[in-house]
Amino acid sequence: MYPGVGEVLHFSEDPTIDRFVPHVARTAQQPEAYVWAVDRVRSPDYWFPRDCPRVLAWVAPTTTADDRARIIGPGGGDRVHAIEFRWLAALQTVDLYAYRLPAAPFRPFGAPVPHAMVATVPVEPLGPAQPVGDLLGLHERAGIQLRILPNLADFWDAVRSSSLGWSGIRMRGAQPRSALS
Repeated sequence: MYPGVGEVLHFSEDPTIDRFVPHVARTAQQPEAYVWAVDRVRSPDYWFPRDCPRVLAWVAPTTTADDRARIIGPGGGDRVHAIEFRWLAALQTVDLYAYRLPAAPFRPFGAPVPHAMVATVPVEPLGPAQPVGDLLGLHERAGIQLRILPNLADFWDAVRSSSLGWSGIRMRGAQPRSALS
């Protein structure tokens, strides 16, 4: 599930949105109101239930062979996503939808590497929400390794201290490190 030419995507569990209005997200670290979307590169970051904590890592131009072997591992492709076991059933059963939005009102957000696209004006979808379908199958077809871990803490630490590109989404909802004891 990727955007087409001239499009960005917004993923949601709500298939009834007919207009996206800029707002300050509850998890926002900035005060500006935005409509949030993603481009082709960042679309796989959202092939998950909305509140699912996840760690994402990918090969970047600066990635060392050591870090690639240590984090992604043999046969793992160029990208790995990790979630906790407690989210597996939701990943397999969630009804997730993609909204195709016109790319024109959006600009890249995040530095030094953009991680989202934002608009400061209301945006109407180009059509109805489209069911995303089988999220495990999407990962497989995209060649993205999906790890299911008891706890994300150690993997998150390893990814952040590596030379890979990385992102953590909804990490506030991850199991605390002490949950392993």
